Amino acid sequence: MNALETGLRGGAIALLVLLAITSWRDARREPAARLTVLFDICAIAYLIESAPGVAFVTPAWIVPIRILSMATPAVFQHWAAASFDDFYAPKWWRWLPFAATAAIAAWAIMSGSWFAYRVAQVAALALVGAGIWETLKGFRSDLVEQRRRLRLALAIVAGVVIAAVTTFSAAASQPVRASATVVTAGGVLMFVLAFALLRLRTQVRGAPAMPAAASAAVAASPPAPAAAIDAEERALLDRLQKLMERDRIYREEAFGLARLAQCMNIPEYRLRRLINQCLGQRNFVAFVNQYRLAETMAALADPGQREVPVLTIALDAGFQSIGPFNRAFKAHTGVTPTEFRRARLEGEGVAAS
Repeated sequence: MNALETGLRGGAIALLVLLAITSWRDARREPAARLTVLFDICAIAYLIESAPGVAFVTPAWIVPIRILSMATPAVFQHWAAASFDDFYAPKWWRWLPFAATAAIAAWAIMSGSWFAYRVAQVAALALVGAGIWETLKGFRSDLVEQRRRLRLALAIVAGVVIAAVTTFSAAASQPVRASATVVTAGGVLMFVLAFALLRLRTQVRGAPAMPAAASAAVAASPPAPAAAIDAEERALLDRLQKLMERDRIYREEAFGLARLAQCMNIPEYRLRRLINQCLGQRNFVAFVNQYRLAETMAALADPGQREVPVLTIALDAGFQSIGPFNRAFKAHTGVTPTEFRRARLEGEGVAAS
């Protein structure tokens, strides 16, 4: 390993260690921060085990490091879900891809089987694709403009880098891989530098260093103080309130951010900023669901609608199917719609959380 590559790998590892330390401070309260620490550790493992002189040998001490390195795509996929999904909830099964990838990596390393390595590479590419999908699936409904930029500038780049490394290692011969290690180390260092700059930029602006995963509950946040809202914004908020509360535009079948912006005659970016900065909402789906859930809760508690099926009430309020409605309702109230209706009609008074 020449001096240039040593410097590139050493610089990347040093930055990753610093990023892991800063993320650890938030690890107790943010799942994404815990996964950032693990992501950094996996990247360090990759920089160590892919170095010339180590990449094509398997001493006992390198085995756990190589397993962590090969499990990086699974960590990336989980990290993307925790960072960019406002409805993310820590569940044990979310670690299954990591466990499976680590098991496949151990199988490949111990057996030296060409087939096992191909299985590991295919699984890695699939997980990278899943991670990129996690960053894109909620892009349009994300109301936090800074986080929208972070999705594209950071997570997509991370996915491309991991996919490129995985594809390269699968397609190239050992001499080619050995000659390209400087390029690989440089690419990782550039990504880490970009990550560090983005993190510093958000901290200087007073925003969270990482996109915080919001609660699945859809309770409305209080509006900003009146002094912080100018006359034009107040007029827009009044129009928004009429559309949502009086006209119940959210009942429309094709309702979305674009439709609401069209009705308000303003660009989508301005509507996102209005809902985020003036109403404190981070996700458009959560913002809309608070109106839909308020309507369904009133209907379920109405003795005159006792015989109306729950599905009908949900569809009338704009939910597209019973599954998403049940999940949103239970996240908001802590009980199922049927339990809520029974308790309210029997006078037990289940309260929304």
